[in-house]
Amino acid sequence: MASLREIKTRITSTKKTKQITKAMEMVSASKLNRAQSNAQSYEPYTEKIRDVVASIASSNTDASHPMLEERPVKKTAYVMIFSDSGLAGGYNANLLRDFMNQVEERHNSTDEYGVLVLGRIGRDLLKKRNIPILGEITGLPDQPSFTDIKEVTRQAVDLFAEEEVDRLYIWYNHFVSPIQQDVTETQLLPLTELAEENNVKQSYEYEPSAEAILEQLLPQYAESLIYGALLDAKASEFAARMTAMSAATDNADGLIDDLTLSYNRARQAAITQEISEIVG
Repeated sequence: MASLREIKTRITSTKKTKQITKAMEMVSASKLNRAQSNAQSYEPYTEKIRDVVASIASSNTDASHPMLEERPVKKTAYVMIFSDSGLAGGYNANLLRDFMNQVEERHNSTDEYGVLVLGRIGRDLLKKRNIPILGEITGLPDQPSFTDIKEVTRQAVDLFAEEEVDRLYIWYNHFVSPIQQDVTETQLLPLTELAEENNVKQSYEYEPSAEAILEQLLPQYAESLIYGALLDAKASEFAARMTAMSAATDNADGLIDDLTLSYNRARQAAITQEISEIVG
């Protein structure tokens, strides 16, 4: 049985740990509110550029662009959004597990795919599993701007435009609620669904031509999807960390209660023994 001093030391250290986890929970909650606001404020831009592109692609039969057309798939690229720091529960592990399951089903060798990874945790996990990394960005701020990821978004679009890859997906944790984040896969390129949309809300006049507009807007639209997914993933990251730190704080409370009970029992036993020795 542990001595009184050992139990008291454990109680003190657990209380200090609880203070840290509680502080991290509050910080994550604050960051979550801002991340949600950023993600929601960016949605109108993505929706508007989608409407314009869909209008051109679906109503103008003469307009065409390689990003709207399917081609035989020889190699696939994946944009994966992880976090740069841990202590976020299963945020990174769930994403990696689901991705690895899909890779095993779709591909026979590493020559058939590559990954553009955002986040230090994900980069390290993928390297340990010898996953081919086509590009990486680490050290992203908590509230990233488009400039922070412009390099990797441009690289992703260029890989498809130059036919180095024939299909491009994005993998990230979609924010549902503070206690639920769903691993989500979205096809970025080719944008075949845009050409097939018939529910165009408005008609537009194009100058100089539909092809010129598509040439300019399609890469921007693909890049905006990546940035929008990053904002969504950031909200999921802070929600996962807040939930994990809340659980850690609750566990610390339970452990402190158990240790305090053990301390009181040991102290009572020691007092009883001393009284017995004095009486004897």
